[in-house]
Amino acid sequence: MNNPDVERVRKLITEAPIGKYIGEEGAQILAERACCEECLQDGEFLFHQGDMENSFYIVTEGHLALVKERKKGKTPRILHVLEKGDLVGELSFIDDTPHTTSVMALGNAAVLRFREEDIRPLITEHPQMMFDFMRAVIKRVHHTLANIGKQQIALADYIGTSGKGRL
Repeated sequence: MNNPDVERVRKLITEAPIGKYIGEEGAQILAERACCEECLQDGEFLFHQGDMENSFYIVTEGHLALVKERKKGKTPRILHVLEKGDLVGELSFIDDTPHTTSVMALGNAAVLRFREEDIRPLITEHPQMMFDFMRAVIKRVHHTLANIGKQQIALADYIGTSGKGRL
């Protein structure tokens, strides 16, 4: 773990999907609150399903996988791959619930960590930026749900045609 360079973090946040919602000023504010950058080795877990954390992360290098862990000795099942600029852990951070999936490094990776004690004061200090941050998270959830709905319809059509339709 090391303390990140604020200018580098600001640039990363600005270039990430979250940056278009919180803008340059919001990116600067968040960059000043990043507590550390954590490096992960291939196969190392950032957190496990069921863990309670008070942090969210932004991927700065490499790839992370959202995975469902299986019985000992079995390879975790990859559900989604996260890339540079992606947020991870933000939903559990916001709603204070345990993580529903585990997150594992695919190759060497790094993340910025944002802790609750560093971010919570922004609610009163910079309410518009925090509203914009929440809006970005909600838009991502809506996008994910819409994609899941499309996949369910495609699967139902495929099943309905006894596998002769397109998937």
